[in-house]
Amino acid sequence: MRILLTLNCVDSRNVLAANYQFPLSAAIYRILHRADAEYAAFLHDVGYGEGLKKYKLFSFSDLSIPFSNNGDRLILSGRQGRMIVCFHLPQAAENFIRGLFMNQQIEVADKKSKVVFQVTQVETIPSGIEHLQGIADILVKPISPLVCGIKNEKGNYVYLSPEDERFVPTFIYSWREKFKSIYGEEECLHVLNDVQVEVVYNKLPPKSRLITIKADTPNETKIRGFVNYSIKLKADVKALELLLNAGACLHSALGMGCVEIIE
Repeated sequence: MRILLTLNCVDSRNVLAANYQFPLSAAIYRILHRADAEYAAFLHDVGYGEGLKKYKLFSFSDLSIPFSNNGDRLILSGRQGRMIVCFHLPQAAENFIRGLFMNQQIEVADKKSKVVFQVTQVETIPSGIEHLQGIADILVKPISPLVCGIKNEKGNYVYLSPEDERFVPTFIYSWREKFKSIYGEEECLHVLNDVQVEVVYNKLPPKSRLITIKADTPNETKIRGFVNYSIKLKADVKALELLLNAGACLHSALGMGCVEIIE
């Protein structure tokens, strides 16, 4: 399920951290926790999957709000913004999730600045595959940086551009692992056996974005994602639904890899 949030700044503060993804993710967890502490704790501490691989099956888009860049800060020039939040949950949970966010305040803060948004509207939006069945072809684009990576011999991630020949097989591997975490290996082999993925380039090359997570703390890390390209997908609708609801590749719960269908 996908919901569109309309946000209004509630005070005169207009300086937002350029690396707002982690505090924004934390704000979403706080909203979930206020309504259902057990579910929020499961997402945050446990996730789906077995062993060391745990997946938090939700994602969110970049904030859409007018701004200008000033170093590691964004100077907001508008008071109203929008963002899409996606959850891989049963359709029956739709009204519950919408109710969680209505009239909530979302505080996006780090050590240097803070912006508080009021949620003024919560709208359920279609994913675009509701009318499809069986095997389907869709074209999607990232609406937040898509982080695709493989680990090197030191255990550190090497982040891949869509132009890297390793991007597509790594994308498919991550997709299969997420699917397997909730539906099991047998269903994964059946549904994602013949999946097809093709990168489609725009006139300009894919754009790289370096995102700092937990900035100015001992746990600070940097990840790299890419936008400004599209991906052609052919797969079972069940697998496409997961990708649209839970994001693609790494760090989806930090707002990475959120995708939408191109009409």
